[in-house]
Amino acid sequence: MDTLSLMVVSDHTKPVRRFEIRKLTVKRAIAGAAVAVLALFALSIDYVRMRIDNAELESLRAETIERRALVSDLETRMKGVDDRLGKLLELERKVRIIANLPGAAASGGEEVTAVGAEPETSPGGQGGLDEPVRLEGAGGGASLLPPISPDAAFPDRVNALGESAEYLGAVAEGRSESLEALLDSLEGKRDHLASSPSIWPTKGWLTSRYGYRVSPFTNKKQFHAGIDIAGAPGTPVLAPAKGRVVFAGRKGPLGNALIIDHGYGVRTQYGHNKELFVKKGQTIERGDKIATLGNSGRSTGPHLHYVVEVKGKTRNPLDYIFD
Repeated sequence: MDTLSLMVVSDHTKPVRRFEIRKLTVKRAIAGAAVAVLALFALSIDYVRMRIDNAELESLRAETIERRALVSDLETRMKGVDDRLGKLLELERKVRIIANLPGAAASGGEEVTAVGAEPETSPGGQGGLDEPVRLEGAGGGASLLPPISPDAAFPDRVNALGESAEYLGAVAEGRSESLEALLDSLEGKRDHLASSPSIWPTKGWLTSRYGYRVSPFTNKKQFHAGIDIAGAPGTPVLAPAKGRVVFAGRKGPLGNALIIDHGYGVRTQYGHNKELFVKKGQTIERGDKIATLGNSGRSTGPHLHYVVEVKGKTRNPLDYIFD
């Protein structure tokens, strides 16, 4: 027989209903149901796998974010080490300059910002001078690290970070050996260093650097043998090292001026002072108040003209400032 009989009995009062169903139709229905069950089972497996993959993906994303944050933190710390090594190099260079030791070439002090408390207002009347720069130490230096592009891919940043670490390690090792040699060279030079100018002579604003500039009086290019630090009149002027006053009084365009002999061929000069607190022949120590900042002599505004001479030749005062 090719058909199946299906009898439906509702209750005893109603006739029995009989349906004829082809076997092929039943087989097809069973096969369709089996396919549907299998498809549902496969979809269920795919769904579970997708959930697992999504969980793993979220975990990988979180791990990637954490690693990127770690790399950024390491880059920041590496930059900090680089900055400290740069300042160490600058410090060593200045010590070698002051102690007249090999390796003292070049002229520093390019990154000069505020020294101590700044004046309440920016000093006026500085027409014709360089752009004022706040003072705060003359350390610093160029970066030692190989450049890392901010757009570099994550693996490239990691590789560059490893190279930077190796590079800084080599630089630190070299600096360690150089500083040990420097310490050996400094034996017996304590008095020399105590007599070397090494602090800012006053607080204020660096308005003119050492070297050629356009004169505010003649508007012509002229060599400026010192630095100008502008500030409020009456600001204390301090001795940058121990020494002996060899001149105190009026000195032509410099107005009220001082000259201090620190020995070892080093002299410092201070011009345009308001008041002088030391006399010729007086011995002073580093940090002693020797004058107050003023506007005496030929001056465009209240400032200190500060000069460093070594064996009769002027030098860049910023090379002799540590703080």
